[in-house]
Amino acid sequence: MKVLISGGTGLVGRYIAEELLAAGYKVAVGGRSAPQAGLFPHAVSFVPLSLDPTEDHSHAFDDAYFFVHAAFSHAPGKYRGGEGEDPEGFRQLNLDGTVKLFETARKAGIRRCVFLSSRAVYGDRLEGEVLTEASKPAPNTLYGEVKRDAEHALFSLSAPGFATASLRATGVYGDLRPNKWDALFDDYLNGKQVPSRAGTEVHGRDLGRAVRLLLETEKGRIDGEAFNLSDILTDTREILGHLQRATNCPQALPAPAPEGVISAMDTSRIRALGWQSGGKVLLRQTIETLAKAIPPRHAAINASASSRPS
Repeated sequence: MKVLISGGTGLVGRYIAEELLAAGYKVAVGGRSAPQAGLFPHAVSFVPLSLDPTEDHSHAFDDAYFFVHAAFSHAPGKYRGGEGEDPEGFRQLNLDGTVKLFETARKAGIRRCVFLSSRAVYGDRLEGEVLTEASKPAPNTLYGEVKRDAEHALFSLSAPGFATASLRATGVYGDLRPNKWDALFDDYLNGKQVPSRAGTEVHGRDLGRAVRLLLETEKGRIDGEAFNLSDILTDTREILGHLQRATNCPQALPAPAPEGVISAMDTSRIRALGWQSGGKVLLRQTIETLAKAIPPRHAAINASASSRPS
């Protein structure tokens, strides 16, 4: 069966595309420009697709059976705060444009639609609170508001023959390049001060498997439902500790981030469908894989600098 993935060449969408390709799906990626040759391990098709709500994209859904919406327009490197200086344009593209794609997908005969949402729909919560899908959304960012409102719009479109589901994903990391931690790793290896931050993360390949579950699970178990998706709580000290060991970098690690400030996400609902995650072992393995692509000059230069007499 054919799956259309909006934003399929993005940092997150690529993991979804690769998982579905590996499972034998035909994949079409929708976006502003076609993927470069060799970006994917198997052949994909490309369809022009944008978040402009004034455009007609009904042609993009030709022959597709499923639609996974992972596209999002934002300032480079930012999601929360990704509106930059244009909150109205941000809302128009990411909410109005998203709803237009959902409506077009249903009219085009798409059987199932999965939306990549975010834990940002919950907003900032009380210290130690465990977030379940029953927790009332209370976003405190425009990013979270847009994700929440898009979820509501999608669920309102659920109908016989058009099943809907949403993944409230936490921070997504992984081993593809470019990588979300490229700047962090570069700063650390070059001796720059790195802030202590904590966050919840999930590997992109684990996210891809969650999307696949929502496409393949019996409709009655997923239709009109949101699913939390998170795996580990980590901080910059732990992440860079793995990098330090993999590169023999002598730079000091940042202090541990304060404990208890990040609310955990309960993932029992997605795990009940059979989802499993890689945990801290996968985090370490991923950073070791990324470290292999880092030029060894970083460690050599920093080691030399630390051994110079003061």
